[in-house]
Amino acid sequence: MASNIANIGKVAELRSRLLFTLLILALYRIGVFIAVPGVSRDVIADRMADGGGFLGLFSMFSGGALEQFSVFALGVMPYISSSIIIQLLTVVVPALDRLKKEGDAGQKKINQYTRYGTVLLAVIQALGLSAFIQGGTTLGSSNPEALLQPGFWFTFITVVTLTTGSVLLMWMGEQIQDRGVGNGTSLIIFAGIVASMPASIVQTISMSEVAGGELQTPTLIIIGAIIVGVIGAIVFFERGQRRIPVRYAKKVVGQRMYGGQNTYLPLKINTAGVIPPIFASSLLMFPNMIAGIFPGTAVQDWLNTNLGMGTILYNVLYVALIIFFCFFYTAVVFNPVDVADNMKKFGGFIPGIRAGKKTAEYIDRVLSRITMGGAIYISAVCVLPVFLQTEFNVPFAFGGTGLLIVVGVALDTVQQIESHLITHNYEGFGGPGQKIRGRRARG
Repeated sequence: MASNIANIGKVAELRSRLLFTLLILALYRIGVFIAVPGVSRDVIADRMADGGGFLGLFSMFSGGALEQFSVFALGVMPYISSSIIIQLLTVVVPALDRLKKEGDAGQKKINQYTRYGTVLLAVIQALGLSAFIQGGTTLGSSNPEALLQPGFWFTFITVVTLTTGSVLLMWMGEQIQDRGVGNGTSLIIFAGIVASMPASIVQTISMSEVAGGELQTPTLIIIGAIIVGVIGAIVFFERGQRRIPVRYAKKVVGQRMYGGQNTYLPLKINTAGVIPPIFASSLLMFPNMIAGIFPGTAVQDWLNTNLGMGTILYNVLYVALIIFFCFFYTAVVFNPVDVADNMKKFGGFIPGIRAGKKTAEYIDRVLSRITMGGAIYISAVCVLPVFLQTEFNVPFAFGGTGLLIVVGVALDTVQQIESHLITHNYEGFGGPGQKIRGRRARG
């Protein structure tokens, strides 16, 4: 294993990509501690820690930048929200659907629209956050020392700074995607969550009876077992596949015979990866950010009461959005009709299934069943923090969305690194002749 990891340094392209990725993530972590001008960071950090609800979730996705009220306080949430909106619009707006089918040129145009949407949403969310800071709900008038000069200029500087920071993070994510390793946006969220986990571990240990807290040792052991179990379940499902057998008919071309081999079509249980919980969390945080523009109103009171993290309505909407995005994103990245047409073109068929339309229907039926199973698994993992908070009163960073993103992004990044190694004729992490494979699943 150690020698296989050492092979990374022997591939110049992979080495430069990894170093570039680490450099971008390091710059991101440095930016987390650069506060917005005119803000007393210590006072805001203390108050944000007591905010609860969507503030805790938002802070997790921003890697603690919200607690610092830094230039990256909005994180990549505006970019993710914009991506969701644009992808949904491609389904209902014919012009965007045509752009999507135009290949690289159309995709570049869609990416441009996504960037414009990111700027717009960042401005709106920055306005909401600025109004929330000045509104006296958590800070503002009850904490005048938190802001050096509240008012119009503070709002203006905050909106410009936070919007610029969000656009910069969007650019960083795109740079990692093009010149680094892994999904840039997911890696930025991954880095923020990993950076906050040591503090959560220390906080949980400090709550134990050994450290003078109220958390009993057996309870602490149960929590540790739950965390290990969740990690194992995530790895189990993320590597799970439904392998559909595929046969290719023999073809004679000139003096040679081609085809005739047996293979399989791998369908992942969780095709959408970590996208559904990220998208769902982003949408659920957005109304609270908008409500911050109107502090002290009935709308904000209703949202805080009924849509706060841990409420019944929040959990129901969260699970519903996760299931929706599991199916939606799977439909975006995997088209059974195209797969069936390509199989037919090259003489492939599924035993017992007629080629063409029947094959597409069969693949779609199997994919729908395993996607539902994957959606249920993701939903169960993501609502785990509510159980931990209710039963054990521990930080929600343990388990759920946080662990799912960390483990999922780590597995995806390792697989990409392994692909680079195998491409350059080096062994993968699994050893000679081995690579990280999907676990076969039936469904």
